[in-house]
Amino acid sequence: MSGSDQNNTPSASDPGGGPQPGPFGVVREGGSSERVRVLVAAFEGWNDAGDAATDTVKFLRENYSAREIFEVSPDEYYDYQYSRPQMTRSATGEPKLVWPSTKLSAASVEGTNLDLVLLHGWEPSYRWRGFCAEILEQAARMDVDFIVMVGALLADVPHTRPIPVSITSDTEELQDELDVTGSEYEGPSGIVGVLSHLAAVSGIPTVSLWAAVPHYVAQPPSPKAQLALMRRLEDLLTLSFPLEELEEDAEAWERGVNELAEDDPEIAAYVAKLEEAKDTTDLPEASGDAIAQEFERFLRRREQD
Repeated sequence: MSGSDQNNTPSASDPGGGPQPGPFGVVREGGSSERVRVLVAAFEGWNDAGDAATDTVKFLRENYSAREIFEVSPDEYYDYQYSRPQMTRSATGEPKLVWPSTKLSAASVEGTNLDLVLLHGWEPSYRWRGFCAEILEQAARMDVDFIVMVGALLADVPHTRPIPVSITSDTEELQDELDVTGSEYEGPSGIVGVLSHLAAVSGIPTVSLWAAVPHYVAQPPSPKAQLALMRRLEDLLTLSFPLEELEEDAEAWERGVNELAEDDPEIAAYVAKLEEAKDTTDLPEASGDAIAQEFERFLRRREQD
């Protein structure tokens, strides 16, 4: 993809100017015919609090009917005493053994110049460098233009407020385009951080999205965190996903946690403390950036209707 494509940004204030590319150069029909290939990756395990990250990739895979194109050999990278295979049954009772694995699937987004490559995997037990090299080799073969790493972590955040999603990039051109900084994290890293770093070093522009899941409701699913990640992906890819069902699930999840908190005074007091801290440090939700992002989402939905 050419540098001129990457430097054009969407303009909601110029609806008559034709389709405008987003930060990754994704446009709708009538715009550039040059294809843009984006790999979106998530891993089960340490980097997947509440299953929010892998559920995000599953949503994309199902919504766009992605087809499997590659599987990393599991015997090379997994300790089956830790990541055990699962015995399942079909509707007729036939047994099927499902091994921990990492798979790539692909789909083209109709009405756009976007091709998605979706990675859903398990964090490996061994040979992380070889594992990442194999994935990046496949990305290079498929001419992937950008990589989006998706993760979720447990944090001291209240379930009653918008789920924070941080976005970082170690790719200078994306830092400028997205007005973000590089990660400042220091400490133990999961496979998401390792693959993100090695992808950027290899020259593939890479972005990392991290949702903060309330640690006191860590059990999956976490639809509110997944919804927050999906919203961020909408902005990056300039797409509009059918999120009505997920929005309903997120509202039901929040109501359920509210009911649990009401029955436990200690939890209720703790949530109130988190709310106070959140409200003190956050900018107003109706900030100019938030309003602009919501307006752009509205325009994308109107184009699809």
